[in-house]
Amino acid sequence: MAKRGSNIYKRKDGRFEGRVPVGYHDNGKIKYKSVYARTLSEVKEKMSEVYSIKQNHNISAIKLTVRDAAEEWLSSAKLRVKESSYANYENIVSKHILPILGSEYMQNLTTQKLNDFIHYKLSKGRLNGNGGLSAKSVRDIMTVYRSIENYASREYGIKETHFTMPKTEKKQTEVLTVFERKRLESYLLHNPNSTNTAVLLCLFTGLRIGELCGLRWNDIDFNNGTLSVSRTVQRINKHGKSEVVIGSPKSKTSIRTVPIPEFVLDILRRQKKSGDLFVITGKSKPTEPRTMQNRFKAILKICGIRNVNFHLLRHTYATVCIENGFDPKTLSELLGHADASITLNRYVHSSMQMKKNYVSRLQLTA
Repeated sequence: MAKRGSNIYKRKDGRFEGRVPVGYHDNGKIKYKSVYARTLSEVKEKMSEVYSIKQNHNISAIKLTVRDAAEEWLSSAKLRVKESSYANYENIVSKHILPILGSEYMQNLTTQKLNDFIHYKLSKGRLNGNGGLSAKSVRDIMTVYRSIENYASREYGIKETHFTMPKTEKKQTEVLTVFERKRLESYLLHNPNSTNTAVLLCLFTGLRIGELCGLRWNDIDFNNGTLSVSRTVQRINKHGKSEVVIGSPKSKTSIRTVPIPEFVLDILRRQKKSGDLFVITGKSKPTEPRTMQNRFKAILKICGIRNVNFHLLRHTYATVCIENGFDPKTLSELLGHADASITLNRYVHSSMQMKKNYVSRLQLTA
């Protein structure tokens, strides 16, 4: 709530925000510049400085550094994004953007300077000094920078640049072969324990690893043969420290109910524990994804299967569903995607056998 007679607000994070009118938007509404401080006196002082600058200079000429803009953008982002997303943004800003661009004035950063920054990250951008970052990693960095720049443009009138995003090659994600699936399924069925059952559950429901780690026994409806996805477990970096957090799933559509095959349900019934305990650990504390990934790799080694990422189970589930006649709309809902195009483009991989089956249906017209 604003203090009476002023444009000063007390924020949820305890800081004060002062808003100074600096002009008008194209639609005629007043345009404000926001300043932030820990105390009321400090925010008033900052507002006075903006008023002073406004009287002598155009607002777009304010010497706003990348560091200042990034800190303000992060502050606003913290109020609207998930904790894990904010931690990722903060990590990118502190480790990749600020060390090189932090002291630069936003208005002095040209398209060429930013393209040079991109080339540097691609060639020498690894934090350990051993070579460059992948195109995808650099795209992630520049996506965050673009958001900071957009914020500076809205708040200060800084002119936006037109840097070139690095091109990424679309990789065809692999799936488990029929032989690998048979070996894995046989091992999991003949060696029942909480970890093996969890892997089997993912292979036949397509859960993400974080969703699996966050699954509690009371999320499983044994009467209706379904499970409910309502949380995820992630390891995030906060202020230079790594910690495990339990939060909401990736998106609104990720909150879903998924049917469980009857044979998997029978195995779960035999292992069932108290409702509020986590399925994998059988305790009030969950397993973290990194631990589950390591256990999965150990299983693959025992089975004589190539070393693949846990997420390949999700790819495999989607592909097997398509092979068995699932329509894309149903599958996208089972996977928790916003629309079917994501499912088709990202997770469904046509095998050579599928292609041969389709081609064999072609017939002469006569």
